[in-house]
Amino acid sequence: MPRQARLDAPGVLHHVMVRGLERRPIFRDDADRADFVGRPAALVDATGLTVYAWALLPTHAHVLVRTGQRPLARSMRALLTGYAGAFNRRHHRVGHLFQNRYKSIVVEAESYLLELVRYLHLNPLRAKVVRTLHALDRYPWAGHSALLGYRPCPWQASGAVLHQFGPTPARARKAYRGFVVDGIPLGRRPELQGGGLIRSLGGWRAVAGLRRGREAYGGDERILGSAEFVEEVRGGSRLPSRCPGVGAPSRTCALRYVR
Repeated sequence: MPRQARLDAPGVLHHVMVRGLERRPIFRDDADRADFVGRPAALVDATGLTVYAWALLPTHAHVLVRTGQRPLARSMRALLTGYAGAFNRRHHRVGHLFQNRYKSIVVEAESYLLELVRYLHLNPLRAKVVRTLHALDRYPWAGHSALLGYRPCPWQASGAVLHQFGPTPARARKAYRGFVVDGIPLGRRPELQGGGLIRSLGGWRAVAGLRRGREAYGGDERILGSAEFVEEVRGGSRLPSRCPGVGAPSRTCALRYVR
């Protein structure tokens, strides 16, 4: 089955996931993690990429980013190729490190940006990489600790996220942490993992019911958003072209398909 074309345009929000080949570790030690974390700074400066959230786990990594003028594929290729080469040299290995190509989901920012910030940052706790929320607060390999001010991460757009929670850093961090606490009981959330109309319409059963009518509905694992947003993206007509802070984006940019 041919691979689907990637969806991208300047200013588009993406949830990006990379996994190790055969579910093997892509981070063996803190030297690996530090090397990976040191790389986005150059991409942010050179491409205008905006990073809102990120989390490293032993066998995979999540990043929530908004593209600048350079296509996401070029930025990810620079990040992953550079890291894989350094990993292989450091551990005296050869061959592919990552499983296939990375996965990216176009996200409707108005509805899902903050939900995904929370979801991504809770990954180490859900995966039991850390045991408690207190440990997660100081976990150096996710953007949560940077948002709380415990660890610096200059390339992370912490201010843009915190601005949504309060007028001062102290109040914003308190409200953000409360938001994260509220997300712990929600567990793994398949509705945040893409699926387009299938997710937004309430699952496959709802889609099947609609298919009995005159309109046809489909799913698309490349998109997370409302039915209206998914239809716009699937139609190839419009995607958000910019987003001041993390507010409502304009939809004036033609969609680009990048393989």
